[in-house]
Parts: sequence; C-alpha cells; structure tokens
Amino acid sequence: MDPREFLRILRRGWPLVLVCTVLGVAAGIGLTAATSKVYEASVEVFVATSPTSDASQLAQGNAFTSDRVQSYTSVANSPDVTDAVVARTRLGLTSQQLADKITADAPQNKTLINLHVTDGSPTRAARLANAVAEEFDSVVARKVEQTDSAGKPVVKLTVIHPATVPTSPVKPNRTVNVGLGFVLGLLVGLGLVVLRDLLDNTVKGPADFENVGVPVLGMIPLDKRTARTPVAFRGDPHSTRSEAYRQLRTNLQFVKVDNAPRIIAVTSAIPGEGKSTTSMNLAAALAEAGHRVCLIEADLRRPTIGKTLGLVTDVGFTTVLIGRTSVLDALQNIGRNLAVLTSGPVPPNPSELLNSEQARNVIAEVAAHVDYTVIDTAPLLPVADGAEVAAMSQATVVVHRAGKTTREQARRSVAALEKVGEAPVGVVLNMVSRTTGRYDYENNYYYTYRPERDGHGKRGEGAAELSPDQLTPQDRDTATDETVPGR
Repeated sequence: MDPREFLRILRRGWPLVLVCTVLGVAAGIGLTAATSKVYEASVEVFVATSPTSDASQLAQGNAFTSDRVQSYTSVANSPDVTDAVVARTRLGLTSQQLADKITADAPQNKTLINLHVTDGSPTRAARLANAVAEEFDSVVARKVEQTDSAGKPVVKLTVIHPATVPTSPVKPNRTVNVGLGFVLGLLVGLGLVVLRDLLDNTVKGPADFENVGVPVLGMIPLDKRTARTPVAFRGDPHSTRSEAYRQLRTNLQFVKVDNAPRIIAVTSAIPGEGKSTTSMNLAAALAEAGHRVCLIEADLRRPTIGKTLGLVTDVGFTTVLIGRTSVLDALQNIGRNLAVLTSGPVPPNPSELLNSEQARNVIAEVAAHVDYTVIDTAPLLPVADGAEVAAMSQATVVVHRAGKTTREQARRSVAALEKVGEAPVGVVLNMVSRTTGRYDYENNYYYTYRPERDGHGKRGEGAAELSPDQLTPQDRDTATDETVPGR
C-alpha cells in the first residue's frame, strides 16, 4: 500500500483508531482493577559443604555443591517441605495450594538458591517464605543428602537474606497492562480502518472510473453552505465550490471539440447525489461566461429547482408539453443570460411525456434561442426518465456522490445510457471531502485563490462586489448569476 494512500485511510478512519485505542487502554485499566493483587516475598539461601580444614576436601565440596544446587530447586515445593510448613503455620492452606505458591531458581555458576512465595497478603507471603526456607534447609540436609561419619549433614544451607514484607504487588502490572492495551487497541483500530477501506466499494476519485472508460470532468468539494446557498456563486463567487464549477464548465467546453455539445443533460445513478444542484451551478457558470443559457427542469417526479430558486412552479415544462402555454411564456429569467423552465405540475405519466415527440420539439425550440441548454433529469437506475431525456441531448453528464455511489451503480448507470445510444461524456464527483475523497492531496481542492483583503477586511480596489440586496429593480433584470435574487 502506498504511504500516501495509507495516510488517506488513516485520515478518514482516525476516529475509529482513536476509539479502539481508548477502549484498549480502558481494558488494560479494567483488567488491572479486576485482577487480585499478588505479593511476592523472596529468601536467598547459600549452599555450602560442611566445614573442613583439608584443602582438597574443600575444593571437592565446592564442586559438589555447584553440581547439586540446580537439583535442589525442585525440592522447594516438594511434599516434604509443604506438609511441614502447612502444619507449622496453620494458615488454612493445603499442601498443594502452598506448592503452587512456591518457586525456586539458582543462578548459574553460583551456590545460591532463591526461594519465592506469592500470596494475596504481603505479611503472609513473607511469613510463608521464611517458613519454607527453614523447612527446605532441613529436608535437603537430612533427607536429600547423606550425613558424614560424625552424623553431620555434608551440605549446609544458610539463609543470607530472609524475606521481608513486600511493599508493592508483582501482579497486576498496571504499566504492562495499559501499554499492552494501548498497542492492541491501536493495531485493532488500524486493522479495522484498512479492512473497511478494502471492503468499501464506493467511488472516490478518477481511478474508480477507469474500468468503465468515463473521464471525471469535475470534483466538487463538500461545502456545508450548500443547503443554505445551493448556487455557489451567490454565497461566495471565489469559494472552492465556485471554482470547481468553473473548472467543470471549462472541461465541458473541450468535450467533442469538433462538434461542441449545446444541449447537456445532467443525471445521476440514484437520488441524493446532487444532480439538481450541479445542474443549477453548471448553468450559472455558463451564464457567468457570457453565454445565453436555459435550465430545463425535466425531473418530473421529484422536481426541486423551482422551489430552491424561489420560482413559480405552477407553469413550466409539463404545461408546455400539454399545450397550455408556450415556451417563451413559461420561461422565467433569473439573471443576465440565464432563464429557467421549471417542471410545472407533477404529471401522473412522466415517462410517457418525456418520451414524446412534443418533448423533443420543446427542447429543440429552447435550444434554438440560447447558446446552452442544461437539462436536469431523473436518476438513471430507479426510473427510465433519465435515459429518455439523455437520448435527446448532445452530451450527458452523470453526477456521483463521493463515498456513497458504489462502483457497481456507476457501471450500471453507464450501461443504462449506452442502451439508448448515449454514452456519458464524463462524470462529476460531488461532495468530495478529505474523508470521502481519495485524491484531495493530488488535486488540491481545498486551496483557494481569491482577491486579497485590506487591513479592514474589505476587498482591494477594483474587487468590489454588489450583493442582491444592493441592486435596484432595473439592475436585478440584468444581474449576473452570481447575484441572482430569489423570487
């Protein structure tokens, strides 16, 4: 996996990584709190042979104890030792329970034995350790090893460091538990975000459309102000969203250079991908460039453009189709170079109306009066309306929402258009964010290049702009799409 790709995945999934890490640390703390404390008391025993004045016997004795000391460790928790300690201390333990508490080790090349006894009580651990050391000495000296001719044991064990009451438990180890929980939580979180990304089959960038052979004409960044100001040029003509629509406009003008499309259908695979918002902004961007544009609302099932722009919705495309009004009478101007033909009343048979010869004639009549006709259509996969309108256009643009539309839905939408002989000229990836988009690092969609402001927060000389409220009624009739007032 490319490091930049991993960083993108991490940027998108850091909340999940954080949650898993916190849960891991909490689990470590919980395990520490739930685990009973165990204290360990230790006794150090020195092993030597019986004293002698003969140097050779002394040397032999040292060699003897060095060879035997490792085997003495297994005697520490033997029944001979534990039975005696249980009877002596009367602490309510069985011989096996005590044996489970005892461990012993002998450092290499030394005649030392370390006896360790664990218990939930630090005082009792020290008491048991000292008792075990005493009985261990007796068992080794009198039962394990033989006595000399004088009846004295040939091996002598001496306690050089008796057990003291431990001040801190050996279990649980809070540092280890919390550290282990942190590491495990972090690894689980990273694994989950990587797995989620591998299982994620939604479209996020141009690479996702390579298999269907459709180029990406534009990537529109997610803007929280869209619901409040659907037309980007109204709220901030220099925002990243406004610039993205200008880029889309530019890219469309290079599609089919020898036969530039003048009738452009905008559709989507499924509802909720932002096709209507894209249609409005594409029309506004074309009008901003000085072209005469008409926006036709041909989504006759869930029309939204008329209501969004504050236009009259009782008269529109459907009333023209059934002959109740003319095209010119139904058009509503919302600014310089931009007119809108709303959907009109919702009909009971939208598919039949759109597939009629009258619909083709109306679109052709509108196109004859303007430079560009932008048609907002219904989604392709739920109904046939979108494909029917796309067949009347000269170019079709499909809008997909980053992180929502699946690759399969994108493929099926292209197939639906190809069935009517209208392959899309490109797609628009909408609502791209740092979490849903895969290519924000490469395309720099989050940078802006706007006029500088002076020290008082005002734009420099020559960059003044008028808001819709500052326009006179005469100015409003000739307003650009950047300052279109709602009606």
